[in-house]
Amino acid sequence: MNEFLADLNYWVTIFLLVGGLYIITAHGNMVKKLVGLAIFQSSVYLLFISPGKILGGTAPIIAPGFDVYSNPLPHVLILTAIVVGVATIALGLAIVVRIHEAYGTIEDDEVHDLEAD
Repeated sequence: MNEFLADLNYWVTIFLLVGGLYIITAHGNMVKKLVGLAIFQSSVYLLFISPGKILGGTAPIIAPGFDVYSNPLPHVLILTAIVVGVATIALGLAIVVRIHEAYGTIEDDEVHDLEAD
């Protein structure tokens, strides 16, 4: 049980990854697909942040009394990824609004059927 709790963040990452992927593939509603994409992105953030924290580590500033340092690069990359993720979701929502204005629905199958006619 202790080993399971030590890797709990990875189990949560797997759960979010599979859940987000399921939502993207199983639902035809475009807004639900964007929610699934956001959940999927959250799992990737967690996957990159998890190994970035070192217990007992401090900021990488050389000072007497500190021997273990944490790498700040994963945290910086995740901040950039969050900004890109928010922009992606915003663009996706804007496209869904335009699709709804053009076709009157946001269901994939209905839009495909209307496009085929």
